Amino acid sequence: MKFAFSEISLPKRGSLAVPVYADNSFSPMTKEVDDLTGGVLSRALETSRFKGKKGDLLEILAPNGLDVSRVVLFGMGESEKIGQTDLEDLGGRLVQKLNSSGARNVTVILDGLGECAVKDSDAAAFVAFGAKLAAYRFTRYKTEDDPASEPSLVRMTVACKTSAGARKTFVDLEAVAEGVFMTRDLVSEPANTLHPETFADRCKELTDLGVEVEILDEDKMRRLGMGALLGVGQGSVRESQMVIMRWNGASGKKSARKPIAFVGKGVCFDTGGISLKPGPGMEEMKWDMGGAGTVTGLMKALAGRKAKVNVVGVIGLVENMPDGNAQRPGDIVTAMSGTTIEILNTDAEGRLVLADALYYTQDRFEPEIMIDLATLTGAIIISLGHENAGLFSNDDALADKIYQAGTRVGEGVWRLPMSDKYAEQVKSPIADLQNIGTGGRGAGSIVAAEFLKKFVGDTPWAHIDIAGMAWSKKDTPTVPKGGTGYGVRLLDRFVRDNYEGK
Repeated sequence: MKFAFSEISLPKRGSLAVPVYADNSFSPMTKEVDDLTGGVLSRALETSRFKGKKGDLLEILAPNGLDVSRVVLFGMGESEKIGQTDLEDLGGRLVQKLNSSGARNVTVILDGLGECAVKDSDAAAFVAFGAKLAAYRFTRYKTEDDPASEPSLVRMTVACKTSAGARKTFVDLEAVAEGVFMTRDLVSEPANTLHPETFADRCKELTDLGVEVEILDEDKMRRLGMGALLGVGQGSVRESQMVIMRWNGASGKKSARKPIAFVGKGVCFDTGGISLKPGPGMEEMKWDMGGAGTVTGLMKALAGRKAKVNVVGVIGLVENMPDGNAQRPGDIVTAMSGTTIEILNTDAEGRLVLADALYYTQDRFEPEIMIDLATLTGAIIISLGHENAGLFSNDDALADKIYQAGTRVGEGVWRLPMSDKYAEQVKSPIADLQNIGTGGRGAGSIVAAEFLKKFVGDTPWAHIDIAGMAWSKKDTPTVPKGGTGYGVRLLDRFVRDNYEGK
């Protein structure tokens, strides 16, 4: 799907979308369209439930007086309450509506914003950004076309007062969308095609954007003492990998600053190992590498828009399989830090991967801050559902910055507590730590975070548990069901707000 921006004028072909504000108040261009059609828009509103609220859509086919095939009215609500995510959702809803109608081209008129807090050029870019996010499809393995379900829309033009500014803003947003799409692609891939080695190969694609990519194989990790990560993967015929991605975009004095680091859990398939998961739903465990997918997509987004910051992305890639060489409950492994860990449940494997990845990252790069992402616990879904990711941190300022970034882009996080009382639950009677808590199912996500905290040293750190957010079983305006790409936009915003231009 292609996107363009233009000055405000009525199109000569295709479809037209125009705004209606609260209480069915027309924008100037909507009023002009109503006049040209002899009041068709007004009469349509009188016989519908459309009230100009956010999310309202009304389609009018073949109106007399215009050269377009249809007019779509879209509700904007009160202009002073319109935010970035409202504009993105608008773009997404228009794509969904017009694809279902069979439209091929649409011009979206964006006028009458009035007291909207988002400036005109940015507003237009956000509409196009939301439309691009909504247009994503993962169809790599479909061999038969179903014309009735194929997207029809091929081009969207957003008309606004300052089209040149919108075009400039959209260039950066489009790079972020490509990062989101990479994450969605990775999360959607089946595990027979995306295993640790092929995932690492996909990371190499980022070198075309200027990202430095380094891969540690099992021999290298063994020499570094990564017994926690290697123990998880020892039951698989696929070799475990660790990928280090570096984007050096800072210049001048900022180039000498310590990098910021993002670490991702990449369990390419999780059977649970010897502590085998139930069969129903196990196919979903292809997306247990969602944290690594987010880190990889984030690196693509930052490099694609030439972010002026130095960033390190580290992902640990394994398969958790139950063969004759698999790790057993009761085994004791030694992490890179020298910490010994008693394995009480082989399905609590993600924290073992992250233990070595986190320690390696803080030990080698001494980052300014470190954030890890992981589909770590089912308990976080019990706590927060699919509306927010769980946030844990040893630094209040860092946690607040992540929360603020998530609020801005609509990728919510909610902070949960950490304390020594929870940390007591991961002490083992025969090793330094055990990989599940002594409290049974209670506070499972918090206890997992306390385990990870043992491997971050004094580095300001945050852990984001995205188990409820990496995959969706239903469509939203900007996220088709399947892999969501959650976290790329959140962390791109976090980097923009806190590490670029400062």
